Amino acid sequence: MNSVVNNSRRRVLQLLGGAPLLPLSSALAGAGFLAGCGGGADAVAASSATSASLSGVSFSSTAAPTLANAAAMATTTVNSVMSVSFSDASQLDFKLAYQPFFITGDLVDDIKGGQILAGGYFDIYNNKIIDKTVPGQERQFFSDSPDGTSLLTVPGAKVAGVKGNTVFAVVQFEYTTWAQDGVTAMYGKLPSPIAVLTLDQDTATGKLTLVKYHNVDTSAVNGLWITCGASLSPWGTHLSSEEYEPNAFTAATDAQFMAFSKNLYGSETAANPYHYGHLPEVTVKADGTASIQKHYCMGRISHELVQVMPDNRTVFMGDDATNSGYFVFVANTEKDLSAGTLYVAKVGAGFSVDPTAAAAPLSWIKLGVATSAEIKNLATTLKPTDIMDVKTADPLDASYTKIKASGRTEWIKLAPGMEKAAAFLETHRYAALVGASMGFTKMEGTTVNIKDKVAYSALQNCINSMVSGHATNAPGNGIALPAALNAGAVMALNLKGGQKDDKGAAINSEWMPVDTKALLVGEDLAVPDALGNTANPNKVANPDNLKFSEKMRTLFIGEDSSQHVNNFLWAYNIDTKKLSRIMSIPAGGESTGLHAVDELNGWTYIMSNFQHPGDWGTGSDKTFDTGLHKNVYKTLDPVIKANYKDKFGAAVGYLTGELKQIRLSEA
Repeated sequence: MNSVVNNSRRRVLQLLGGAPLLPLSSALAGAGFLAGCGGGADAVAASSATSASLSGVSFSSTAAPTLANAAAMATTTVNSVMSVSFSDASQLDFKLAYQPFFITGDLVDDIKGGQILAGGYFDIYNNKIIDKTVPGQERQFFSDSPDGTSLLTVPGAKVAGVKGNTVFAVVQFEYTTWAQDGVTAMYGKLPSPIAVLTLDQDTATGKLTLVKYHNVDTSAVNGLWITCGASLSPWGTHLSSEEYEPNAFTAATDAQFMAFSKNLYGSETAANPYHYGHLPEVTVKADGTASIQKHYCMGRISHELVQVMPDNRTVFMGDDATNSGYFVFVANTEKDLSAGTLYVAKVGAGFSVDPTAAAAPLSWIKLGVATSAEIKNLATTLKPTDIMDVKTADPLDASYTKIKASGRTEWIKLAPGMEKAAAFLETHRYAALVGASMGFTKMEGTTVNIKDKVAYSALQNCINSMVSGHATNAPGNGIALPAALNAGAVMALNLKGGQKDDKGAAINSEWMPVDTKALLVGEDLAVPDALGNTANPNKVANPDNLKFSEKMRTLFIGEDSSQHVNNFLWAYNIDTKKLSRIMSIPAGGESTGLHAVDELNGWTYIMSNFQHPGDWGTGSDKTFDTGLHKNVYKTLDPVIKANYKDKFGAAVGYLTGELKQIRLSEA
């Protein structure tokens, strides 16, 4: 390193070979920096005699891959550079790369000894669930759809085999797409596994290496249903999700839920639909195992990626459904989600997905106050018809109320005294009944920009219930777009205190969303391009995972898009308004497991997985030989099969620096 660099700068930045991505720390808030080595040395030399402060972090864009480079389309592609700028006009550039821990279906070391199948499925008795669809080739089911991931530490952690710092990652597996016969669809038919990865963090380079894998025993919470996005709570627990809550009124005859029950319990009728659609919380132990609980008091909705605000009590929740809403839970006690108040939003005039339009105001309807224990008791003891009567055709009876729920028109009548049960177990229906704005479609990830008190929420698409005149749109709910936007939008919501609910009572939170406005929107193409993209590949399409980095002032966005042949991971600097594509996912796959970690033992990481590589088709077009993807499919399908276990495997990993990386540590 340059000898003229002062000691304080040496403490702030080190340039290291073989380290992971930019481990930034709180120094990004404005401490001085030092670096030297390779291309960065000359840039820093001029400023090394002074204590230049950080002025910004930016990312260059990875070009969207084309068929001219089929190999790039068939795997994770990262050609972005992260640039760190300083107040003296110097700059450091670092090329990024992607590093997987494993591909699902790999055999990895089990924390209990021996080996275990990564992403493998287990029943309620912790027996392996076997795929028997190909006689003579029976094997344990494993997921091709890893999703929500949290990176964390536990005080006093000690696991055999770790040489550096003991770090843990909690990873959940949403579903598996197909049985190995390639014909039997498996979505939602298997209980979702969730795993704790013990990682060895190299103290010199920050590199993360998988040491042990632990499959979390979920039998105490009746197994898990379609675990999608996730977040890390401020107190260090993994907040999971159960998406698309099963319809309790039709579960007994629903083939999907019956198959789920059969695979979980060995019986098609054993699973209770009211035990699913909640928010599970995973607490990792010092030995690399974990415990799990479900919070029944946070509403039974299509839980996606929730965000706990800095008060450790207010939880802003994604609701990934047709006829979904903005939900907020305010806990009674900090760092304890087992009791609190549930609210749902009413959208005021002016809602738009035009970024130039003014924000639409939000007001809040109080749905109820409850503890998890009392709602769990109701879930266990009540039948759906004890709570309400639901008709799918007009009963011509004024005692029933017409609602729009989960993409359907229904007429419902609440049973006397069942308001609390309805609010927490039939949350979508009850919210519609009391006048909430249940008009969103596929509201996915949420995250928060603490400094500016702004939350962000992803609308994967803006169709159906969001469009005026559509059969699922409820007139007067405040959400009535003039036309659909298939490519979706990212919304920004200002957060404030001093809010009151619909009865005039004060809401005990300083972090309630008070309005909503489009921040970024996708662009549908009138004519598909040569690859078959039906949305502009140079803009975000169908945003899903969202995570915000306070240190980098960057909103990271992962796509779940059937409109892009390759889904992308994006970085959007909220100060410069620069949008950069930083990773391309294998064609047909989805960008998942996003987690931006500002500081972990002095290092910063961007965790990222992907799902179902080679899942072809944009929109409804899946005709491989003659449709939009005929050239792409014929070229790429064999390569993707070779890369990812015949398309049954998918990656769990993180973005790293390639060759030489930086560490920004405490000043």
